[in-house]
Amino acid sequence: MASSNTYKLRCSIPGHEMDVRGLTAALFPEGAFVSVSRDRTGRVWEPNASPDRAFTERHCMSGHSNFVSCVCIIPPSEIYPRGLIATGGNDNNICVFSLDKPEPIFILQGHKNTVCTLSSGKFGTLLSGSWDTTAKVWHNEKCMMTLQGHSAAVWAVVIFPEQGLMLSGSADKTIRLWKAGRCEKTFTGHEDCVRGLAVINNNEFFSCSNDTSIRRWLLTGECVQVYYSHTNYIYSLAVFPNCEDFISTGEDRSLRVWRSGECTQTIRLPAQSVWCCCILPNGDIVVGASDGIIRVFTEAEDRVASAEDIQAFEDELSKATIDPKTGDLGDIKVEDLPGREHLDEPGNRDGQTRLIKDGEKVEAYQWSVSDGRWIKIGDVVGGSNQQTSKSVIYEGKEYDYVFTIDVNEGGPSMKLPYNVSDDPWLTAHNFLQKNDLSPMFLDQVANFIIENTKGHVLGQATPAGMDPFTGGARYIPGSSDNGPDLGADPFTGSGRYIPGSDVHSSAPGGVADPFTGGGAYSSAALRQISTNIYFPKTDGVTFEQANSTQIIAKIKELNNNAPQEHRLSEDILECLERLLVSVCAPNTEPPPNMQQINSLWKASHWPEDIVFPVLDILRLAVRHPQVNECLCGEAEGIQLCNHLLSMMRPEGRPANQMLALRTLCNCFSGRHGRSLLMAQRESVLSRAADLASVSNKNIHIALATLVLNYAACLYNHADLEAKAQCLSVASRALETVQDKEAVFRLLVALGTTVASDQTARDLALSLGVNSQISKYSSVSDPAKVGECCQLVLKELQ
Repeated sequence: MASSNTYKLRCSIPGHEMDVRGLTAALFPEGAFVSVSRDRTGRVWEPNASPDRAFTERHCMSGHSNFVSCVCIIPPSEIYPRGLIATGGNDNNICVFSLDKPEPIFILQGHKNTVCTLSSGKFGTLLSGSWDTTAKVWHNEKCMMTLQGHSAAVWAVVIFPEQGLMLSGSADKTIRLWKAGRCEKTFTGHEDCVRGLAVINNNEFFSCSNDTSIRRWLLTGECVQVYYSHTNYIYSLAVFPNCEDFISTGEDRSLRVWRSGECTQTIRLPAQSVWCCCILPNGDIVVGASDGIIRVFTEAEDRVASAEDIQAFEDELSKATIDPKTGDLGDIKVEDLPGREHLDEPGNRDGQTRLIKDGEKVEAYQWSVSDGRWIKIGDVVGGSNQQTSKSVIYEGKEYDYVFTIDVNEGGPSMKLPYNVSDDPWLTAHNFLQKNDLSPMFLDQVANFIIENTKGHVLGQATPAGMDPFTGGARYIPGSSDNGPDLGADPFTGSGRYIPGSDVHSSAPGGVADPFTGGGAYSSAALRQISTNIYFPKTDGVTFEQANSTQIIAKIKELNNNAPQEHRLSEDILECLERLLVSVCAPNTEPPPNMQQINSLWKASHWPEDIVFPVLDILRLAVRHPQVNECLCGEAEGIQLCNHLLSMMRPEGRPANQMLALRTLCNCFSGRHGRSLLMAQRESVLSRAADLASVSNKNIHIALATLVLNYAACLYNHADLEAKAQCLSVASRALETVQDKEAVFRLLVALGTTVASDQTARDLALSLGVNSQISKYSSVSDPAKVGECCQLVLKELQ
C-alpha cells in the first residue's frame, strides 16, 4: 500500500448535530471508532467498502440528560467479550454501553459535577475525572476509591495498565501520579490548565495545556522535552504505535502531526475548536470539532478522498474567518501586505502561513509541501492584533505583540515577543543574544519595534468615578441608595406583570441602566460604546413587585374555603397582614416582631394547593434585615432552605416552584441569606436546574435570576467548583429557556462568572458555551440580549 508520508483528507462525516467532544478507536468492529457529542449521543462508526472511502454509523447510544464530553473503551471480559463503551457527561454521570443496545446497561453515579475525562485499565478498571476536582476509580459498577488532592477541575486522566499507576491532570496546572489511591508525585511545569495526557511507554507520558505547550515527562518526575507549535489552547493528544510520534489538536483550528520531536504537518480545519483526536490501527487520524463534523485523514493513497471531496473541503476551509487576535498570524499591517503575486513564490516548510492583500480583503494561505502549492485557509477579519488589547500567547506567555523576523532570505523565521511596558532596546538586545545574531543589528531591531508599536503606550486609568457615557459620576452596582421604584423590573425598568406586582407601577422614562431600571433602556444611545454595562454584576437581583391588598384578600378567600384543620386563626391572619405592611414599607412602619415572623413560618406550611399567597409574603419578607436574620440564621436557615426545596420538586405546582425560586433570590438581599445559600449551593442549584425543563417562562426567569445571584456572590472568589456549577446550570438552562428576559439574565450570569477568571473562561469554552449562545448575538428585540451576548462572546475569546 503506497504511502505519501503526508496526511490528506479521507472523508468528512456530518454525524452529529453539535460539537464532537470525544473520540476513541473501537476494538470491534475492526477499524471502527466511537464519537460523543454535545447532542447527547454517542455513535459507533465502521468503515464501509463504498467508493467514497467513508464510514457508516453502526450504533447510536443515548442515556445522558445533558451533553456528552468524553468516551473510552473498556476492554473485553468474559461477560462482555466485545468490550464496553463508557461515556461521561455534563449530567455528572458515566453511562456504560454494550454494542447491541442503544441505552446504557448501567450508569455510574458519584461525581458532583461534569465528568470530562475517562480512561480504562486492565480487569475492567475505569478511571474518571471531573470538574468536582476529584478522580474516581470504578470497578464492577462501584466506585472503589476517590482520588482527592487537586484544587481545581480534573481535565485529564490516564492509566498505566502494566504498573497500576494512574495520572490526573488539572486546571490547577499540575499533574499527579497516584498509586493505590495515594498521590506519589506531583509534576509541575505547565503555566495553565492541563487539558490532555497520553501514555508513551511504561516510563513516559505526554501532557498538553492551555499554555500552548506539550511536555514529555518521565514517571520519575523530570520533564525531558517541551514542544511548541500551537498558538492557542491544546485540547487533545494521541500517540502513534511507534511510541514516539504523536498528534495534537487545539483552539487554533489545527491538527498537528509530530515526528521525531518536530511538527512536520499542520492541517487547518474550518472550525475554531478542534476538541479531540484518535489514531486508528491502520494509522489514519480521526478528529472532532466544534462544527459537529468528524474528519478522517490518511497517509494511504488508496484511501485518500476523491478530488471533488478534497476540493469541497478546501472550499469550506477558504470560507472560514480568522481572527488575527489569536496571534496565529503574527502582526498584521494591511498596508504593507503583498498582493496575490506573492503566492507565486513557494513556501519554506509545510504549514507555513502567508497573508496577501486582495483589494480591501486580507486572505490567509498555508503551504502544502506534498501538493507544492498554497491552500487558502480563510479570510482575516477584524483589526490587527496591534490595535487590540488582546494578548498574544507565545511559548506559554502572554505578550502584546509577537513579531515574525526574517533575518536570512529562505531561512527560518524568528519570533520576537514584546510588551508595551518593555524597553525596546533591551528587548532587541535579548532577542539578538537568544538567537546568536550580531550586535550590529541592535539599532535595526529596536527601531523596528518602535516603528511597529507607534501610538501604543500604557494609558492612564479612567478615574473611578467617571461615567464612560456622560462624564458624570459612574454608576457602580450596589453603591447607590437610589434604587429603582418597587414596581419597576430591576432589569428592564418596565412594569411588566409578575404575579403579585403593584398595579400602580410605571416605567421610568429616559435612557436606563438595564439592571437598575432607571429608565426605558435604549440601545441607540449606547451602540457605539464599547464599555460593558452588563457584567460583572456584583449585587443580587430581587423580586420586589407586590400588591399587598390582593395577597391578603387571596389568603382570606382560601382560608374561608379550607378544611377546618387547616384554617388559620384570626390572630395569624392579622400577624400576616401587619408583617406584609411592615416589610413593604420598612422606612415608615415598625419592624416585624417575632410573633409575626413565627406566624409566617407556620402559615408557610399550609397545604401545597393553597400555600402560594403565603409564599408570596415570605418572598417579600426575607428582604427585610430582621426577617432575613431570623429565618436564614444558623438555627432556622436549613429548615427554610429544605422547605423551599420541597416546593421546587419537579412534580410540584408551578406557582409554588416559581415563588420558592423568587424567595431564594430575595434571600440574597441579606448577609444571613447569602451565607445560607452559599453553604447550600450544591443542593439549591441542583434542584433549581431540574426546573429548566418546566415549560413556564416565569419559572425560567426566576431560575435565571437565582443563577445570576450566585454568580454575583462568586465574583472575585476562586471557587472553581461553585463557578463550574453555575456554568453548568446556566448552560443546561439555555438549552430549554426561550423567554428573552430569562436568556438575558443567564447571559449576565455567564459573563459575571467568566469575567476576570481565566479558569472559568476555560470551563465555559469547554462547555461549548460560545457556540451555544452565539445565536443570541443578533437579537435586537430586546437589544440588550444581543449586546450582552456579544460581550460574553468577546470575553470568551
